[in-house]
Amino acid sequence: MSDQPIAVCIIVEDLPVPFDRRVWQEACALRDAGYRVSVICPKRGEFNDGYELHDGIEIYRHSLREGSTPLGYLAEYAWALAAEFWLAAKVFCRTRFRILHACNPPDTIFLIALFFKLFAVRFIFDHHDLNPELYEAKFGKRGGFFYQLLLLAERMAYRTVDVSIATNESYREIAIQRGGMSPDKIFIVRSAPDLRRMRLRPPQPALKCGRRFLVLYLGTMGPQEGVDLLLEAIAHLASIGLAGDAAFVLIGGGSEIPRLKALAAARSINDLIRFTGRIPDEELAVYLSTADVCVAPDPKNTMNDKSTMNKILQYMAYGKPVVLFDLTEGRRAAGDAALYAQPNDPKDFAVQIARLLESEELRRKLGASGRERIEKDLCWESESHQLLKAYKMALGVQS
Repeated sequence: MSDQPIAVCIIVEDLPVPFDRRVWQEACALRDAGYRVSVICPKRGEFNDGYELHDGIEIYRHSLREGSTPLGYLAEYAWALAAEFWLAAKVFCRTRFRILHACNPPDTIFLIALFFKLFAVRFIFDHHDLNPELYEAKFGKRGGFFYQLLLLAERMAYRTVDVSIATNESYREIAIQRGGMSPDKIFIVRSAPDLRRMRLRPPQPALKCGRRFLVLYLGTMGPQEGVDLLLEAIAHLASIGLAGDAAFVLIGGGSEIPRLKALAAARSINDLIRFTGRIPDEELAVYLSTADVCVAPDPKNTMNDKSTMNKILQYMAYGKPVVLFDLTEGRRAAGDAALYAQPNDPKDFAVQIARLLESEELRRKLGASGRERIEKDLCWESESHQLLKAYKMALGVQS
């Protein structure tokens, strides 16, 4: 690379940076490889500054008007697109970036890329979510105007790219089949844990609230995450007398939390469950180090079956056994580090949790297998090499 660093601009609408772990890992890997990195993202929570220089990475943030209905999402994406375009123009004037790296959702950022192609900027599409399938999971509709619009946006994004990034094999297949991408222009970069940051802490038995076991859920609590199925599984464990020895801790934020708390109260299991909300990374590391069993109750649907859940990899990085529903990419990620319940069956999910609670040997075996799998096959160090290969191809640099 020349003495003058190559400038790149990453646009992400879904979460702020550095809170978005995947995008932040990508930005840091690019910085460490000698690129000048700027990131455009939304303001949210504590990340409310319009501009920040963080660890050598320039972050530009815009306000976001979040939607909850199809029309609301359309308004949200239109507003975000305008804000992102304005900030991208600002960044280009300052850095003359040569690569625009778009992280979906939404898939409409290709419209910004089309403009900057007039200035010979290369476009990388980083496919985080299958938006047509996400729409179906949220609203129970396959087909119709909005569904077709999402398919069109996805197709146009792939038509515009120079290189695409897929998070797993299923997304790669979508890029080829639905996006018409050439296989040699698709790079799989998984959302792998960074083992330099994820280190075991001394367990804190007090987190178990006087019980023998801690069962932990980590993640967003929205309509499609299946936390209601987890509560049904806990209720089943309580009904057969197997829940009393376990404290169930649910970590994360989301729009469904009030409804989930009401459901827990209605099922008379609220004394077994603690909702912590979002917590600092260090506190989260202690919870993960203390947990005996970790759970991923994402139900089987067209979205989840093709998606890799970050929480599963995070559990494995801490050497914890996992219970999840039997999903295609879930099984590809966890392998023999998990027990698999019949899809969307909370009673069977409860049975698999009970199996782990009853066997320390099984918990240790699955946990060790998961940690080994992360170290050998799924760590960020190896995935970041694929990211840098994608950038070299976009720039036309021979490896």
